[in-house]
Amino acid sequence: MTQDTATPGSVRPGGRTARVREAVLRAAGDLLAERGFAHLDPAEVAARAGVGKTTVYRRWRTPAGLVADLLTEMAETSLPHADTGSLREDLLANARLVARTLNEPRQGKLFASLIAAATSDPTTATALRHFYDTRLTEWSPCIAAAVARGEIPPETDPRAVLSAVSAPLYYRLLTTGDPIDDHTATAAAESAALAARSGLFIR
Repeated sequence: MTQDTATPGSVRPGGRTARVREAVLRAAGDLLAERGFAHLDPAEVAARAGVGKTTVYRRWRTPAGLVADLLTEMAETSLPHADTGSLREDLLANARLVARTLNEPRQGKLFASLIAAATSDPTTATALRHFYDTRLTEWSPCIAAAVARGEIPPETDPRAVLSAVSAPLYYRLLTTGDPIDDHTATAAAESAALAARSGLFIR
């Protein structure tokens, strides 16, 4: 399959192509954080990345194509799951990672823009779901390990536990604007761990 016919942003060989991709996705992320999806202009992305706009239009085609590849890149480079030997500590590591990401000025605005775009753009919605599917899959071994240690019931749904950790943090980002501090992250992790031990996340 040639670059012209591939899914936008899906061809990722090394060398110059990888450097171009890195620069373009960095520029796209910056513009998303600054202005939101509605003002994401591929030509402006190209100018900020220092590449020809025909390169951006040929490879990514649309703003949605840029967003889809940006989310793929974010999933590829995200930190791996914790392995502390304790469900509480693993979930606390997850909560603190989410909180740190959402508190970072660029990343917090970027996620808010992506989630807003996903409400109206099907391609962005699909890409965002894929990103979170990837992250939930990466962290699911923490739940399997807790089951193996006898901390939680065998039928516990990993996605439900992990979603319960991050949901209160995203709620603050997107709805109330309340601080996403360490107390909030700790409460989210401990609440999810307690619920899991109580069997509330059994499939």
